[in-house]
Amino acid sequence: MSDRISIVAEPRSVTGKKVKQLRKDGWIPAVIYGQKPPIHVKLENGLLRRALRVAGTSQLVDLVVGGKKVTVLTREIQQHATRGDLIHVDFYEVDMKGTVTSEAELVAINEALPTAEGMGVGTLALRALEIECAPDDLVSEIEVDLSLIETIDGVIYVKDLTMPKGVTALTDEETVVARFETISLEPEEGEEEEGFEPVADGVEVIKKGKEDEEDF
Repeated sequence: MSDRISIVAEPRSVTGKKVKQLRKDGWIPAVIYGQKPPIHVKLENGLLRRALRVAGTSQLVDLVVGGKKVTVLTREIQQHATRGDLIHVDFYEVDMKGTVTSEAELVAINEALPTAEGMGVGTLALRALEIECAPDDLVSEIEVDLSLIETIDGVIYVKDLTMPKGVTALTDEETVVARFETISLEPEEGEEEEGFEPVADGVEVIKKGKEDEEDF
């Protein structure tokens, strides 16, 4: 595909603890594996961050290594636990003549039919779907039509989804993708509203938090 993200990756010989200096110099170590022996590379931090922000782990990326194009999927992104700094990235070299497995985010569209009656709302029960397809058929999102939920006990299974052309779902077809969540409009008997406490003469006052509590 002509609109794929392309980024230059330079070969690297530095490995192990010495890669700390690479990061200080603005480079992120990475490895390309899959079709050939692993290739150790380094990528400019800013360019890599922008590429990952757009492509994520579900879109093909062209890495240019030593003047040669290598088409990859991002398989693992290691980041600092608190600062979020990039530490290391694993890329998988894709065989453009074969198939690849990836994850596609599930996105809800429309409303469940009982929603109009004020009884609740349709919600996703699954975040992403594992898929298989040819590299050029990869998608980052799959729509879930909540209007397929016609009753308050209705659910949508993987087998009910309309898959994009050329894309096969690997997630079990009986997995629940979405369901209807009912909303209780009245408190149950004996239940009081949170944050209120009855006092004399039927007056209610809101409880205050401790004065020394901090807002985070």
